[in-house]
Amino acid sequence: MTGTGHSTPRLQKLSLELILEPGPLLDPIEKALAQHGAPLRWAITTCTALPEGQRLIRLEAMVLHCTP
Repeated sequence: MTGTGHSTPRLQKLSLELILEPGPLLDPIEKALAQHGAPLRWAITTCTALPEGQRLIRLEAMVLHCTP
């Protein structure tokens, strides 16, 4: 139904790289994924230690978002 305010849900595959500070991972990962839609599943595929305790994380995810 076009033009009636309904949204169409769409699956999207994502590959993200994040630089995270030392500490818990879950909250920053969920916040980063939420910018792209509702995460359905995700996995950390690589994690590299950086100077000063930071971590470079690569995520593979499936998100659901609605397009007008």
